[in-house]
Amino acid sequence: MFYLPRYIWRSWEGGRVASLVGELHLPLVEPNLRQKRLSVAVEYFTRYFHHHNIYAFQFFFCEILNFTNVLGQIYFTDRFLDYGFLNYGPRVSNYDESETHSGHDPKDEIFPKVAKCSFHKFGPSGSIIRHDALCILPLNILNEKIFAFLWYWFLVVAIITALGLVYRIATFLPTFRTYLLRGRSRFVAKENIDHISHRCYIGDWFLLYLLVP
Repeated sequence: MFYLPRYIWRSWEGGRVASLVGELHLPLVEPNLRQKRLSVAVEYFTRYFHHHNIYAFQFFFCEILNFTNVLGQIYFTDRFLDYGFLNYGPRVSNYDESETHSGHDPKDEIFPKVAKCSFHKFGPSGSIIRHDALCILPLNILNEKIFAFLWYWFLVVAIITALGLVYRIATFLPTFRTYLLRGRSRFVAKENIDHISHRCYIGDWFLLYLLVP
């Protein structure tokens, strides 16, 4: 009975698919070594055919978690800034691009530079008295720019992650998976690719797509 070398199996359990192909990604590989690594990869794929769905769905679940994490970051940042973050980026851009600068600066609404402060101290008789003053908050000059950048950064990351999820949903279509595999396997006959792709489950296709250089 064929058994994978122990270090390859442990690496596979850790999610390192590169252990199956080894040095095949290098431009110059000795023919004997190349044939050996290909034999290991083919033997593994044949032996555990139709047993890779769990690995694939774990990977897909992590992609969903990435998108959930981005949405959570946006929500909690908005809540931390008293629900003024969702439209913070466009408001700042529109205000900075306007020539008149009419109205309130949206940056000052969330990050004021001057604020009223109340100090409590002991008076001449020993009782606590309240003293009102104006406080300068110079750190908000930096905060307003940091959070403006974060708004656009969250937007870009959310769009890219959402497109990745759309792509992942499309991979559940057998026809789309076949086209992707054809693009990866340019030097393999089209009929062979179609035959292999139609026999593969989503997990088998995912592993094969990662292994094909």
